[in-house]
Amino acid sequence: MSDNEFLHFQSLKKAVQEKYLETHSPSYDDISKWKGIDIIYFQEDLRQKAKGNISEKTFYTYFKNNAQEKIPRIDMLNILSVYSGYNSWSDFKKKNKLESALTDAAIHQEDETSDQLIEKVQDEVITTIPISIDNQPVDEIIQNVDFKKGNPGFLRRYLWLGISAFLFAVVLVLVFYDNLFYKKYTYAFTDADRNSSIKGELDVKIVRDNESPILFKVKPNSKFVYETKSKNLKMVISSPFYKTDTVMRDLSTAPASENIELKPNDYAIQLYYYSKSIIDFKKKTNELNKLISDNALIYQVVDSDIYGIETMDKQKYISLVTLPTTSLENLEVIDSQMKNGKIVMIKFKITDDGKEK
Repeated sequence: MSDNEFLHFQSLKKAVQEKYLETHSPSYDDISKWKGIDIIYFQEDLRQKAKGNISEKTFYTYFKNNAQEKIPRIDMLNILSVYSGYNSWSDFKKKNKLESALTDAAIHQEDETSDQLIEKVQDEVITTIPISIDNQPVDEIIQNVDFKKGNPGFLRRYLWLGISAFLFAVVLVLVFYDNLFYKKYTYAFTDADRNSSIKGELDVKIVRDNESPILFKVKPNSKFVYETKSKNLKMVISSPFYKTDTVMRDLSTAPASENIELKPNDYAIQLYYYSKSIIDFKKKTNELNKLISDNALIYQVVDSDIYGIETMDKQKYISLVTLPTTSLENLEVIDSQMKNGKIVMIKFKITDDGKEK
C-alpha cells in the first residue's frame, strides 16, 4: 500500500463523517469517537444509502484507531465511496486530489520481516542403557563370543537386533504409559423446568487442585465429553440463561455417562426475550424499565483488539434494543446478574454475521 492510498482513505473517512452528519446528530461529530448506538445508526444508514454493510470489527479497526496505517478491502472502500456520493473508490480518488507536495506515484515501502517457525520436538532418546550380563558390558560379551564356532556376522546382527527391539519396547511404554489409565466421561445437560435439552451455549470449567482451571465451550444441544485419569472431577457449569452450578464427582464410582439438570435463570430469559422481540415498542420499553435497575451496570463487548468493553446507562441500552434495525438480530446477551428482583448487570455484544457487502 502506498502513502497516497492511506492519505486518500483519511480523506474518505472525513467525507463519510460529513455525509452522516448531514442527517444525524451522534454523540460526537468526530467519527473516531463514535461507539455503541452511534455505530449502529451509522451501519443502518450505510445499508440504506449504499446497500452495503460494515461490521463492528471493521469500524473499530479502521475508524477508531488506525495506528498501523492500513486501509480496508476494495469492496469496503467502494461502499464507503458510494455512501459519500461517488461512483467508486477510484472515482473518489480522481475527484479528490492530494496536495501538490505529494507525488502521484505510489511510494512502496516493503517491510521485510523474517517469520521463523520453530517447532519444538522432544524426543526421548535413551543414550545409555546399562544392560549387562554378570556385570559385563554388551560390547565385551560380543567380543568374547567364540566366533570360530559359528558365523560372527550372523551372531552380531541378531544380538543387536534383540537389543534394538528391547529399546523400542521401552520407548513405547514411556510414550503410551499415561494413556492406558485415561477414562472417558460423557455429560448431557437438560433444562430442569422443561425437561428438554439446553438450546444455548454452555461454559464448562474444569477445576483441578494446584492447577489453573480449563474452560470448555459446549455447543447447543451437544454433550460434553471429558477424558481424565483423575479420581475426582469438579465442574463449574454456567450460561447466560441458566443458574451457575458446581458439580463434583467421585470418578471411582461415577457412571461413564450422566445427565445433569440446570435451573433456568428466568430474569435472564426475560431480558433476552424483551431485548430481541419485535413486540410493540412501547410495551417493550415498559417491560425493560421494570426489569432493569436504574443503576444497572451495562457493558457492550466490542470485537476489537484495541477496544474491549464500552459502557452505557439503562436508557441508552433500552433505546438500543428498541431500535428497528437489522443489528438487533445479532444482539447476544453474554451475562447478567440480578439483585432484589432487578437486573443489576448486563453484558452483551452484537455479533458480526460475517457479511460486509
